[in-house]
Amino acid sequence: MATIKDVAKKAGLSVSTVSRFLNDHPYISDDKKERIQQAMDELNYAPSAIATQLRSKKCTTIGVLISRITNPFFSYLVDAIEKQAKEYGYQLLIMQTYDDPKAELKMLEYLKQQVVAGVIMTSIESDSKVIEGYSKYGPIALCNERLEGTGIPNISTNQEEISYEATNYLVQKGYRKIAYCTGGNLTIGGHGQRRTKGFERALAEHNLPIKNKWIFKQVHNMKDGQKVAKELLALPKKERPDAVFSGSDEVGIGIIQEVLQQGLRVPEDLAVLGFDNQPSTSIIAVPLTTINQPTTALGIEATKLIVALIEGTTYKVNKQELILTLIERKST
Repeated sequence: MATIKDVAKKAGLSVSTVSRFLNDHPYISDDKKERIQQAMDELNYAPSAIATQLRSKKCTTIGVLISRITNPFFSYLVDAIEKQAKEYGYQLLIMQTYDDPKAELKMLEYLKQQVVAGVIMTSIESDSKVIEGYSKYGPIALCNERLEGTGIPNISTNQEEISYEATNYLVQKGYRKIAYCTGGNLTIGGHGQRRTKGFERALAEHNLPIKNKWIFKQVHNMKDGQKVAKELLALPKKERPDAVFSGSDEVGIGIIQEVLQQGLRVPEDLAVLGFDNQPSTSIIAVPLTTINQPTTALGIEATKLIVALIEGTTYKVNKQELILTLIERKST
């Protein structure tokens, strides 16, 4: 692969002259420009994007942290972020954490090293003090997450309130024994903490029990949902819940699949409520009642915010675009 030194040698010029050409320096003669361009064409030389950023002292890469791209929510979210970033002349460096704090810290180290100009965090694994400590190296924006007690800006929705409303909806439909699935660890922190608070608050107001055998932590995908359903259906009939509130559509779909596979009915034997409103939720065997997240709006608003932070401008978040809604379907 050709280097800038190879280009300089072929053009019969100094490396510094070629460097000035690559950075659009005005004081280069047309003759030298032609010689450099011809040498680059003959050598099939392409300048390094990172090197160009370092020379220009402007980084145009935004780091994006997600839990896992296979989750459709994150796929659509990243798509929205990337499209908006391109409009501002930025590119993305995407990193999946798989819920591992070490992966998250690696991206934050990139911010410290100025490999990225800013970081959008769509999932959080580290302690808030650790994350806030990295904010001195460059802007960090949270997307669909919050860190209470810190100054880190966020683009988020009221997930506690919609979870409270969704749980009340189940109670109003006549369900009294409600199981719960979360990707995190309940109210002690992690994924889904605000959703869990809304769920717990609604049950407490109706004096309904929260039984350990009806609570499932660290569940993320359809396979996890199938395991949840197997455990619930293995309970004696009198001890089974009559509904499940899942913090993920993927888990909810897995639960429905297993219930049907065992020859039972949804919602008659077990009602299921999901979260995200993924495209597949309306076309499965029993369409899933779920909560619609404004995924595209979250991505757009987060990108506009991080670009404003990087470029030192101001941006007022359009909160009207960030409203959550309950979508009622046959599963409840």
